[in-house]
Amino acid sequence: MRAIIEYCTHNTAHGTEEIMDKLREQPNCDVYEYGCLTSCGLCYLSPYALVNGESVEAETAEALHERIIAEIREIELIDD
Repeated sequence: MRAIIEYCTHNTAHGTEEIMDKLREQPNCDVYEYGCLTSCGLCYLSPYALVNGESVEAETAEALHERIIAEIREIELIDD
């Protein structure tokens, strides 16, 4: 199963757009951009994204990237 990563364009002030561009290069995931994911409080506070519908957040965009990569690897392990 491919990981589905969704992020909010309002969250890009935290640097998420750059990491989503990196994630788009990954062959094992699909990245979708939305105007809103209806998590405004979370979106305002920190970098976050949804990975297969589950919220993943971190203190920095780089830390978020690492957490998302870890989630993708976990999904791959489940599939094996």
